[in-house]
Amino acid sequence: MPESLRRILTRVSRSFALSLRVLHPSLREPMGIAYLLARAADTIADTRIVARPERLRALDLLRQELDLAAPSRLTEIAQGLTGPQRIPAERDLLLALPACFAAYRELAADDRARVRLLLLTLTEGMQADLRTFPGEDEGALVALESRRDLDRYTYFAAGCVGEFWTDMVMAHRSACGIWQPETMRRLGMRFGQALQMTNVLRDLAQDLRIGRCYLPREELAAAGLTPPDLLDSAAIARLRPLLDDLLRTTMAYYEDAWAYTRAVPRREGRLRLACAWPMLIGLETVEAIGRAGNLLDPTVTVKIPRSAVYRILLRSSLGVWSNTALSRQVRARARRAGAVLADRGAR
Repeated sequence: MPESLRRILTRVSRSFALSLRVLHPSLREPMGIAYLLARAADTIADTRIVARPERLRALDLLRQELDLAAPSRLTEIAQGLTGPQRIPAERDLLLALPACFAAYRELAADDRARVRLLLLTLTEGMQADLRTFPGEDEGALVALESRRDLDRYTYFAAGCVGEFWTDMVMAHRSACGIWQPETMRRLGMRFGQALQMTNVLRDLAQDLRIGRCYLPREELAAAGLTPPDLLDSAAIARLRPLLDDLLRTTMAYYEDAWAYTRAVPRREGRLRLACAWPMLIGLETVEAIGRAGNLLDPTVTVKIPRSAVYRILLRSSLGVWSNTALSRQVRARARRAGAVLADRGAR
């Protein structure tokens, strides 16, 4: 990967760049390119001051580029979106799309096929979201219909990434050849969904104000709520049982994430760290979500302090070779998050 793309990757992703840095070089290149292309697609989908039909069209063009032997309309995509794009790093990423696709085309054929499948899946989900949520503010608020729709959303947003990660690892690291593909792909999917569910719960109030309610309408109705009711932070008392149930679901997904991490051979220390870091940071975030005062209040921010992230990185690096040491860190966070839910349930 060209150094210019490495610099962009670091600017558009702090957390993933950490995991990428510790991966074996044979994985670092294709996964880094996959991330840049996925992040570019996400930037296209989220550039709200560009009309929705134009974003859908740009995503279609991006999907078509995956099968072309040479760039064709990438400049058109960049020119149509970089003007309205106000975040410098994301503007630079869109302008670097020709370089991203050039790097993609230089990948080994099998890796390129895996990256292609991932990008097609991710962009399918992005296009579905753009059609599901027609508005850009709280005046056009729409909710997903059912828990099945929420599961589908988290699969397309991140669960498919866990499957991709598993396929890449099994292709490049012979020590993981003992893995059962179906089992590990399922655990990898749940790993990704754990991280995405964490985002859904953490960003609830902000998403509501851009017209998106990921909490199922059916379950809101059972609690006597409609999506617009959630714009009033006083609705938190009626919403709390559903939030707690979704937190428990998320913690169950993290159990699968831990099973996935534990399955990585201990001699694959780099790979274990690349899995352990997002898992442990995610669990810390789940605990913070559980302790947050009112997730419907847009002034409430759930954020893990940088000092806590550094502690996670240090302690997991020291214990990466031991399932027992890592398990203590995982269980401690899971117990604290579970205690918050149990305490609230006892009130």
